[in-house]
Amino acid sequence: MLHFTEITREEIPLVAAIDKAAFEFPWSENEFMGSFNAGHRFIVLKDDETIVGFAVYQQVFEQAEVLTIGVDPTHQRKGYGSLLMEKMVAELLTQGAEQLFLEVRVSNAPAQGLYRKLGFVEISRRKGYYPTKDGREDAIVMQKALLEN
Repeated sequence: MLHFTEITREEIPLVAAIDKAAFEFPWSENEFMGSFNAGHRFIVLKDDETIVGFAVYQQVFEQAEVLTIGVDPTHQRKGYGSLLMEKMVAELLTQGAEQLFLEVRVSNAPAQGLYRKLGFVEISRRKGYYPTKDGREDAIVMQKALLEN
């Protein structure tokens, strides 16, 4: 059964392993631990006791940023990314956030489609933000207004 949980320090290596399986340039276990120690918020999606996806974000006053999000490749295309984003937005609304930002690779069309479906819009680009095998690629900066005017 699917459910959301808080992450424990002991689960950091499991999240890092999912990130490594899902992305060519993943965060390291140390980067996840640093984020955990910094107090960033982790949302973990489990199927029974198995972690199938995660999201990490931070909030500063009324603005929040998605730091990373990932779904185990064996569980992709099941809507879990949407569930994680929707849970994040719901939590941010209760915490007074008004805007949510994220960066996404220009080459990651599936993620861009998900974010647009969830109400994000492109607001700028960051040149050479992400590493690639052959150099660097741009990031699209996207924003979602959490409160209706």
